[in-house]
Amino acid sequence: MVGTVEVLTEAEVIPGVKGYRRWPDGLKARIVAETLEAGATVRRVAARYDLRPNQLSDWRRMAREGRLVLPASDTAPAFASVVVREEESRDLPAAGARLEVVQGQVTVRLDAAVPAERLAEIVSALNAASS
Repeated sequence: MVGTVEVLTEAEVIPGVKGYRRWPDGLKARIVAETLEAGATVRRVAARYDLRPNQLSDWRRMAREGRLVLPASDTAPAFASVVVREEESRDLPAAGARLEVVQGQVTVRLDAAVPAERLAEIVSALNAASS
């Protein structure tokens, strides 16, 4: 069986009072990034670092909320396909027009005036949730 082992140095994990460890944000971010790789599970990654899965889930939530910055990914960015119905593409959207973003069983309905940056964030979150 082939596997990899990562050794954390004393400088990376800071021992705390009563056996608690303090994890630097950079190390937390690296560990969270591992959970986002294809085929990875929170439980397996947590076990590899001797963490409780709920602690790692808390760090993932922090990353989603923007309180923990993840390292840049080595993989190419994922793009979602966009389908525009021909009959709706002739004119600019009318006031009150809606957009639908569909990812599997999830449908998000938005006002057509939503900024492109926000739309990209929503699509990215849906892609991350489905993997």
